[in-house]
Amino acid sequence: MNAPTEPFFDSALLGGSSPLDRTVFRAVSEAAQELGQPVWVVGGFVRDLLLQRDWPSDIDFVTLGSGIELAQTAADRLGQRGKVSVFKNFGTAMFKADGFELEFVGARKESYRSDSRKPTVEDGTLEDDQNRRDFTINALAVSLNPDDYGKLIDPFGGLQDLAQRRLRTPLDPDVTFSDDPLRMMRAVRFSATLDFDIDPEALASIRRNAERLQIVSAERILVEFDKVMMTPQPGSGLARFESTGLLAQFFPELIALKGVEEIEGQHHKDNFYHTLEVVDNLSLRSEDLWMRWAALLHDIGKPVVKRFDRKIGWTFHNHEFVGAKMVPKIFSRLKLPLGEPMKRVQKMVLLSSRPVVLSQDEVTDSAVRRLLFEAGDDIDRLMMLCECDITTKNPRRKAKYLSNFELVRQKLKEVEEADRLRNWQPPIDGAHIMRVFNLPPGPEVGQIKTAIREAILDGVLRNDPVEAHRFMLEKGRELGLTPVERMEPPALPHSASPTDDTPRL
Repeated sequence: MNAPTEPFFDSALLGGSSPLDRTVFRAVSEAAQELGQPVWVVGGFVRDLLLQRDWPSDIDFVTLGSGIELAQTAADRLGQRGKVSVFKNFGTAMFKADGFELEFVGARKESYRSDSRKPTVEDGTLEDDQNRRDFTINALAVSLNPDDYGKLIDPFGGLQDLAQRRLRTPLDPDVTFSDDPLRMMRAVRFSATLDFDIDPEALASIRRNAERLQIVSAERILVEFDKVMMTPQPGSGLARFESTGLLAQFFPELIALKGVEEIEGQHHKDNFYHTLEVVDNLSLRSEDLWMRWAALLHDIGKPVVKRFDRKIGWTFHNHEFVGAKMVPKIFSRLKLPLGEPMKRVQKMVLLSSRPVVLSQDEVTDSAVRRLLFEAGDDIDRLMMLCECDITTKNPRRKAKYLSNFELVRQKLKEVEEADRLRNWQPPIDGAHIMRVFNLPPGPEVGQIKTAIREAILDGVLRNDPVEAHRFMLEKGRELGLTPVERMEPPALPHSASPTDDTPRL
């Protein structure tokens, strides 16, 4: 980027008509004049205009006076009377107009206690307000006042930092980061999203102050972390979280993946950096945040089960099962949603090695049926995750793995077309079993249901209610159960009634 030389936001600076000619800025300017209080545009909107990025959807205004009163006056001019949201405790107000979310605050200065990132706030000047900003590139301000409308105010060299793609703090970084430790997370986030370097002094300060992150809520940390996760290639940002010591403050399970251990000349790969590669691979193919989380957690159980066997070397037996059990605890601690997203990630972690095993062994119909049954509609996502898990640098080996996975995909397609097993449920349910044998809910019901399901998945029994009903009666007799009356087999509860072409599973 070429650093602008003009001190005004005019058409020459921005390569076209000035954005400050838009109605929304003129209306705020006129409202401020009416109230007799100066006003400036500050922060990310100014930064992104100068970087010639897409315009942000939100615009921050700082005024010398009441931000709430200015918001209400500007809203009247923009036809948004009565639509202002007021936050009296923070002295801020916001409303939407012209496709933007406009937020207003009175200029302020802040002071902090060591045990809290919530400052004591008092009225201040524009300079005070710029001093409290996190980075010089976010401390840029543009005047909306009549005597210098459009003038860029840059007290800390933010323009030069934009040109050099550098993140610096306006004040001593130890003060900036200790006062509000979330700014350290934002440094990594801006570095990842803008492709900026963090100034060496700021980077050293983050390492010194990383433990201060403990006073920040999990919710605020997660917002910054997820923004890094949604970058085109999250791996570099995640590595920066680790190298600065920030990751260790809130995600020890990921830190446990780091490192290579060697015994008797045998070593395993560094599972932390392998995980970052997998996340990057998957991010090239999917913008689904929860698939990226599945990639991040797919090996999370390995440090728990890691063992060394002198005959076979390093082993990680059952790491998928252990990792899947860890997922709800991680989601709960990090304040991630515990509903469907968590369940999908947990399923991905649990099944993450199943296609790998299939690709290495003879692919049997029974194994494919079980995978389809357990993965359901997530089977394509699971296969994508497994393909992204191939991080070998050996081209021949990588080609072999991908070829094997293609065979698995073909077998999945063939079995799915023949058996329609996605989200399939057996034709006999627990309610039918209890009616036939006059049973309360209990272990016998579960044993019979499991036997029916396994027989169908193994291809011993057709997916047919009549055959399943007969099989149920046989299993009941083996358990010493007697049917109370003759009952007809049920209709298929989850699909059409059987016909002569009911698929054999």
